Amino acid sequence: MKIMNRRAVLVATTLGALLGVAAPGTVAVAAPAAIPDDRRGGSVCRPGTLDPTPIRQAIAGLPDADATSAQVRITTPDGCWTGTTGVRDLRSQAPVPPHARFRVGSVTKVFTAALVLQLAAEDRIDLDATVQRLLPGLLPADYPTVTVRQLLDHTSGLPSPEVPDGIEWQLAHRYHSWTPEQLVRLGLRNPREFDPGEKQHYTNMGYIVAGMIIEKITGHSYAAELDRRIARPLGLRDTYAPGDDPRIRGPHAHGYEAVVRHGRTELVDVTTWSQTFTPASGDVISSLTDLDTFYTALFAGRVVPAAQLTTMFTLPAVPDVDGGPARYGAGLTAFPLPDGETLWIKTGSRYGYLAGVASTRDGRFRVEYSITGTDAKGEELSLTAQRLITAALGLL
Repeated sequence: MKIMNRRAVLVATTLGALLGVAAPGTVAVAAPAAIPDDRRGGSVCRPGTLDPTPIRQAIAGLPDADATSAQVRITTPDGCWTGTTGVRDLRSQAPVPPHARFRVGSVTKVFTAALVLQLAAEDRIDLDATVQRLLPGLLPADYPTVTVRQLLDHTSGLPSPEVPDGIEWQLAHRYHSWTPEQLVRLGLRNPREFDPGEKQHYTNMGYIVAGMIIEKITGHSYAAELDRRIARPLGLRDTYAPGDDPRIRGPHAHGYEAVVRHGRTELVDVTTWSQTFTPASGDVISSLTDLDTFYTALFAGRVVPAAQLTTMFTLPAVPDVDGGPARYGAGLTAFPLPDGETLWIKTGSRYGYLAGVASTRDGRFRVEYSITGTDAKGEELSLTAQRLITAALGLL
C-alpha cells in the first residue's frame, strides 16, 4: 500500500467537503494500461519525468463492485500521462478502446457557457438581458426578471423539474424524449427557490434555458452550434450533443447501474439512454483528448475572448443557499487550494458515467477523467473517483 502524502490528504479532504465525499486513506498498487501518444489533432501527451504511479494505483483493480472501467489523463509541469483500466463491457471483458467516448454529464455546462459568452462577444446576447425579453412567454407574466448572467452563475432561483424517485422508474422511462419547454413547465410547478440574484444554488435549469436562448438567437440547434463554434474549430473529433439519439456513437465503454431486485444486486447496462432530460446542461459526449484540448484552448482565450472569459472565473457576491460563499462562475466551480491558488473544476454524472475536468488558471496542471461507476448518480461519490481525485491532487 502507498500512503498518500499529508498535503494530498488535506487537499482531497477539502475537495471532499465541496463534493460531499470522504477522502480515502490508502490506494492499492496495480498497473493500468497507458494509452499511446495521441496524434489525432489534439494535444500530444508526453510523459516527461512525471511518475504516474499514484494515478495507476488509484484506478487499479477494475472492474469491481464500484466501477467497471476508468480513463484518466493528467498533465503537470513534469509531463503528461493517460491510461485506462477495466473493461469495455462485462460480456466480452475486452479492454476499454483507445480514445473511448463517454457521457460528460454536467461538464456540458462549460461548453454551454462558452457558447453563450461567444454570442455575448458578438453583441448578439447581453448578459444582463432578461429571459422574459429573449424568450417571451416562457415564464409566467408575474415572474421576477431573470437575466442570462443569472442563468450561467446559478443565481436565477428557477425551480427544477421533479420526477418520481427510484431507479426502476428511471429505467422504465430512459427512452422518453423531453423538450426543453416541457422541462421548464414541469419545473415551474414548484415555487421558485429564491428571488433572482439573491442566492446561488447549483441546478440544471439555468443551463436548460440558456440552451434555448442559444437556439433562439442563432436559429440553429444546440448540437449544430456546439459543432460549428467549438468542435470543428478545435478539431474535436469525439465531442457532440446527441439530441434524441440515446446511443453513444463511436468507440466507448459501457456504463452499468447496480440495481437491487428481489434482494439481489444486478448490474444493468445503461449505456443507451436518452439525455433529453438534461439538454445543454448534461447531455454532451466527449473523450479525454477532446476535453483536454477544449479546456486548454478555453483557458488560453482561444474559445471565448478575454473580456467575456473573465465571467467564467468571476463568482457572484451572494451567499450559497446553505449559507456558505458562492463557488460557481459561468460553467466552472472554484476550488481554493491551501497555498492560495484556485483550481477550476467541473464534474458530471449520468447513469453509468462519472466525468471530471480540473485545471489551474494557467493550465500548467490539468486532469480529465471518465469512470463507469455502478452508482454514478448516488449520494456518495464513487470510491474510484475519490482515489483518483486524491492521487491527482497529490501531484499538484
